[in-house]
Amino acid sequence: LIIGGGGAGTSAALLAREHGMKAMIATKLRHGDANTIMAEGGIQAASKGHKDSPYYHYLDIMGGGHFENDPDLVETLSLQAPNALKWLETLGCNFSKYPDGTLKTNHGGGTSRKRMHFAGDITGLEIMRTLRDESRSYPDDIQIVEFAPAVELLLNERGDCAGAILYNLETEEYLIVKAKAVVIASGGCGRLHIQGYM
Repeated sequence: LIIGGGGAGTSAALLAREHGMKAMIATKLRHGDANTIMAEGGIQAASKGHKDSPYYHYLDIMGGGHFENDPDLVETLSLQAPNALKWLETLGCNFSKYPDGTLKTNHGGGTSRKRMHFAGDITGLEIMRTLRDESRSYPDDIQIVEFAPAVELLLNERGDCAGAILYNLETEEYLIVKAKAVVIASGGCGRLHIQGYM
């Protein structure tokens, strides 16, 4: 069960399918109506050459986070970003390119190198279009339940999350979903403030 139908949730469903699992995406609105489509700037990935590398990407991320970031997560992000970019390209994401096929890059905020790959000024929308179209190609493996926010998580006898209760906004019915694994990709952390801290 994947709670959230944006870029992260849809990517999780596609990766689950690639590993032989079936997935259900539960989203509170339509599939793809998420903050992912609001991202205009681009996606950062350090390609070797052009005087850039994951090393410089790592330093930029750490510095941008005032060295309070989790170093292991930053390392994973900077090392895996080129693979994520290639994966999106193989799915059909139309990034802006030069006539010779090389991806165009810009500087992102706080970056020391040009590594921001983009699709005009609709990068997030293009990424979401690509992921949504790809996920809809596998209806036997990826079930999509729209207008059904999760209202409660279900725990098994060991206290592990084992599903959720969804509320269908159209029919006003509750749906119990049991799952071997639950991925929460619902975003919203920007609205999470605990004692003034995020």
